[in-house]
Amino acid sequence: MLKQIEGSRGVAEAVALSRPEVICAYPISPQTHIVEALSTLVKSGELAPCEFVNVESEFAAMSVAIGASAAGARAYTATASQGLLYMAEPLYNASGLGLPIVMTVANRAIGAPINIWNDHSDSMSQRDSGWIQLYAETNQEALDLHIQAFRIAEELSLPVMVCMDGFVLTHAVERVDVPEQGQVDAFLPPYEPRQVLDPEDPISIGAMVGPDAFTEVRYLAHDKQMQALDLIPAVAADFRAAFGRDSGGLVRPYRCEDAETVVVALGSVLGTIKDTVDELRDEGMSIGVLGLTSFRPFPLDAVRTALGGAQRVVVLERALAVGIGGIVAANVRMALSGISLHGYTVIAGLGGRAITKASLRRLFHEAAADKLEPLTFLDLDRDLVERELQRTRTTRRSGPAAENLLRDLGTRVG
Repeated sequence: MLKQIEGSRGVAEAVALSRPEVICAYPISPQTHIVEALSTLVKSGELAPCEFVNVESEFAAMSVAIGASAAGARAYTATASQGLLYMAEPLYNASGLGLPIVMTVANRAIGAPINIWNDHSDSMSQRDSGWIQLYAETNQEALDLHIQAFRIAEELSLPVMVCMDGFVLTHAVERVDVPEQGQVDAFLPPYEPRQVLDPEDPISIGAMVGPDAFTEVRYLAHDKQMQALDLIPAVAADFRAAFGRDSGGLVRPYRCEDAETVVVALGSVLGTIKDTVDELRDEGMSIGVLGLTSFRPFPLDAVRTALGGAQRVVVLERALAVGIGGIVAANVRMALSGISLHGYTVIAGLGGRAITKASLRRLFHEAAADKLEPLTFLDLDRDLVERELQRTRTTRRSGPAAENLLRDLGTRVG
């Protein structure tokens, strides 16, 4: 059914159609509208049987999800930014215990300084936590990925994050196709846990493991992620057959077949990049885009195949590994090991800064001419940065950098 609704509402309806039995919720922007909508569906009886648990923190939200999943319930939660960091300890427990929890991460920058706008710093900080990470380009894909995520999680007994750009997607109102309950029921079977706490058949989950077996435990976690490389595209193919549209998978090439320059990115910025690429193609530039849907597991072979014919690769990412540069780029370089080409890392859109077609056009022209620095910060205000660097060189007590920059910009600081 076609609906003109907010992205958060679309995700909430997709989650509800997946019949979760326990939803754990703690509000933090920009994911709050998702759990608010789910709470209304539970209270009205539209989503039943389901227990909606208001908790006191994000740590508690993941802890309740772990308990619910271990007891045999289909469990769901959502968070963002500092909330994801606050649940980091149980986040590792969920994956280490092999519990198929599904969680929405409404991507938002991490402080300090405080910033509520979108980038990928939060989910990228937890990339090695053992969770599968899927990134949505559009609200339709965000909706579809949640339905697929429950099936992937439960088949592997492994938790899945569905990452969607905060505000850019969560608060955007656009048309999405919401499936009927019968369609989802046919696609997503009832939850049959691979492990469950049962008084009639008592076991321990999360027992102490010493050096004699810990490496093997971690290897098995890695092996599950490798299995996901086959399962994710298989589930996407089943989804296409059942719902009539492409959504999910590992990677999404766009005009890459004969491209000399390929831009790699993930999330909602792909739409702007594709529009820019279309314009540049019309002007004669040989350029394409590779969208990453699965970041964990990272699809090395698929990326290598898609990029193997390019002369240069530009990895545009909305997070920064301070002290080295690119996060996604490091994974792309691993995929391209042994292939000789020009590679560029571009850090863009941090803290919600707009990534415009005008900026991308300049960037891609410089890349095509191989005039980019290996690490580039898109639209960086170098004069502003230099004033602060000069301040720190000349004054020992130079003060907090963020506030100094705001004063230099003429923004009031309380």
